[in-house]
Amino acid sequence: MPPSDPEPSPQRTVADGYDVIAERYQAWSGARPSPARRTALAMALAAIPSGAEVLELGCGAGLPMTAALAEGRDVTGLDISAAQIALATRDVPAARFLQADLITYDRPPASIDGVVAFYVLTHVPRTELAPLLGRIARWLRPGGVFFAAFGVEDDPGGVEEYLGVPMYFSQYSARVNRRLVGEAGLVVEHAEVLVEPEDRASARFLWVLARKASAEESVVSRRPGRGDRTR
Repeated sequence: MPPSDPEPSPQRTVADGYDVIAERYQAWSGARPSPARRTALAMALAAIPSGAEVLELGCGAGLPMTAALAEGRDVTGLDISAAQIALATRDVPAARFLQADLITYDRPPASIDGVVAFYVLTHVPRTELAPLLGRIARWLRPGGVFFAAFGVEDDPGGVEEYLGVPMYFSQYSARVNRRLVGEAGLVVEHAEVLVEPEDRASARFLWVLARKASAEESVVSRRPGRGDRTR
């Protein structure tokens, strides 16, 4: 009996799936953004100042999130799907786009003012989440913003049908996700669960706004306090 084909990696499943549904996903998410999506976008725009350099992980086709961020900001969008990147390049000329796997992607330390990840982290195997958050914290300049959507259910990972194609999902609980952000060295300023309409049912996402401590804040945090036993 010939050997069976190996199971595709989570990254390959996600890339292939979004290549197939690129146009459909754009019409569903970009043309008619949900109230939760609009709320999240408003929070990101308020937190990231004009003129900032921003990296968007999982940018998809670029509408409406990347396009709004690119108004007055220097935005680079990253996505694993070639079809999504092609649509984004066509429809959001104000931003730059890069096809890459965010699990292996890296960039120089302190090289960006903001990192956003709107609906991509639930496609990342959860064992890779803490290392990714650590890299994000390194990429951010002091005072830089991290804004992202996390899952809220405990799911070690698997493939399910999504918009008619196989799609990989994995997530920790909201409590664990918030803890991982803090352990990466980021200060959580706001965390809120919003309900997002999905393919066949509604899904909940934990939206987290966090910052990398500024140089001044880092100095203050390292000063021994009255209860500090290291004095």
